[in-house]
Amino acid sequence: MLSNQEQLRYSRQLLLNGFDEQQQLALKNSSVLIIGAGGLGNPAALYLAGAGVGKIIIADGDCIDVSNLQRQVIYQHTNVGDNKAEITCEHLRGLNQEIDIEAIDEMIDSESLDYYLPEIDLVLDCSDNLSTRYLINEKCIEYKTPLLSAAAIRFEGQLMFINPLASDYCCYECFYPKNKGEPSLNCSTAGVLGPILGIIGSMQALQAVKYLIGKSVNSNQVMLFDGLAMQWQTFNITKNTNCSCSH
Repeated sequence: MLSNQEQLRYSRQLLLNGFDEQQQLALKNSSVLIIGAGGLGNPAALYLAGAGVGKIIIADGDCIDVSNLQRQVIYQHTNVGDNKAEITCEHLRGLNQEIDIEAIDEMIDSESLDYYLPEIDLVLDCSDNLSTRYLINEKCIEYKTPLLSAAAIRFEGQLMFINPLASDYCCYECFYPKNKGEPSLNCSTAGVLGPILGIIGSMQALQAVKYLIGKSVNSNQVMLFDGLAMQWQTFNITKNTNCSCSH
């Protein structure tokens, strides 16, 4: 059962049609790994902590730079030079003392994924490079851990749900094969508008909550957001027979 304090804290969620104490307990009993505590990881972590996800692990080996402050809204100028995962977790503990927060203050690698994934219900890929995305994708398939993968650049963002528990699913490499190589543009070279990351990171949190409480979340699709036109487009993707992942 939820405590009286939890009933009060989550009262606005509990008012929703189709969201009752069982759904809130499902969130409380869930564990989520957020990889990357930057522009996507900040809003995603805030909303998942606020919603009451019982265990949130934040992984990021980067330190906060003054150039991050334009879009990574958890951090303050006094945090420059500090580790992102540690500061994010400190902020989340201040937001919700009812949940368990853990920081991994180093870059995620194969060994750490082998350690954490068996106990994780859902992974949010908020990383900023292709090699990390491929590694997360491969390991989530290996451990059959559902994955919400997102990215943003300029005025655009994308979101994809990968569910290895489904019988016929597509993965990140099906969408973006390794032979395409590293994209020539990234946030460091092409820029990104901060609210775009806020929108996509919040969408990751929304999809995460829906999945964890048993609501339907479409897989085998890529959602693309155009911030200039204020339009969403959804594209179906199919399994790539040349995909190197074992599925």
